[in-house]
Amino acid sequence: MPAENALAFLRSNASARALPPVIVIAGPHPFLREYVLDSIARRLAGEGFKYLSFQIGSGDDYGELINEMRGQDLFAPRRMIACRVLRSRREKAEDDEAPDLAEESRRGSGADESALADMISKARGPSYLALLYERDSAAAKIRRAAEKDGLLINCTRPFDNQLDQYVQAFARSAGLKLAPNAVDLLITRHAADLAAIANSIGKAAIFAPADKPIGAADLDEQGARRVPEAFELAESISGGRPAMALAQLERSLALGRDAFELLAVELIPLMRRMMIAATMSSARHSTREIAAALGLPPQSGLAMRAIEGARRLGLRAIERAYWRACRIDAEFKNGELKERGEALTGLVLELMTAENE
Repeated sequence: MPAENALAFLRSNASARALPPVIVIAGPHPFLREYVLDSIARRLAGEGFKYLSFQIGSGDDYGELINEMRGQDLFAPRRMIACRVLRSRREKAEDDEAPDLAEESRRGSGADESALADMISKARGPSYLALLYERDSAAAKIRRAAEKDGLLINCTRPFDNQLDQYVQAFARSAGLKLAPNAVDLLITRHAADLAAIANSIGKAAIFAPADKPIGAADLDEQGARRVPEAFELAESISGGRPAMALAQLERSLALGRDAFELLAVELIPLMRRMMIAATMSSARHSTREIAAALGLPPQSGLAMRAIEGARRLGLRAIERAYWRACRIDAEFKNGELKERGEALTGLVLELMTAENE
């Protein structure tokens, strides 16, 4: 079976597609690796499988795991075995300070992986094995065996045009339906932080109404002392709500968010997107063309808010605020500016009180 990316697997797993007896999980995105493993475990636990866990670290071999897969459990014939191969196992074999030990470890590791690859090719059930590598890729022998006789899941970082699909996949996994405005809100707040998106959906599932989709209002926590979510400030600025933007900025600083982080993560990227949108709008480019230049799908909330903010504020005001933000950023880094909160407040006021110059 060819390799799949994490998004394709989450979709197929939600539709209860039959799973192969061995699934190998690897890739550079740590959260996705763990989420895929958890989705497999939750599904099989719901089908009555007994859960067993193994961990392979430095100096360990696969002997016990292989015996467990080949053995039969009289009382629980259906088992879901999760095996985590730690990064330290491979790093030990590459230790330059002990060449003799490293060579011996490599020989032992190769034999172990050959035996595991042979077991993968012969696995037929009823047990399932989910083998998670805490690395960007699995060992070559295991990867080839999984592609041929099992399933290899590659957990890569998401593209911007995949974020809404990941949001929907996380919602289906939690048994929820999201309204379009809820999807846009999650992407606007968290961007490509999949862990934060899944966490927000998980919290919403606790009090989710059973008979209707989750809307944007259901994702908002109540309370004046709540720390504003990431990108709420940017959303208020692009939406033309100065009072709310200043209140969110003040509350963020008072409750612990760093001024440098707010400037570098929210304000400067927002101004850059709005400046691109304003420049292209003045040249009469379409919404679709502007979204493409921003590297976003046409229906993206980030793109729509950038275009909306550009039309409301005007190119000259955005440019002036952008270059001021760059100067403030440099002064932050050089230690020349101590009153960071006041600097950000002045920047937001300048941007939002000079509409359409």
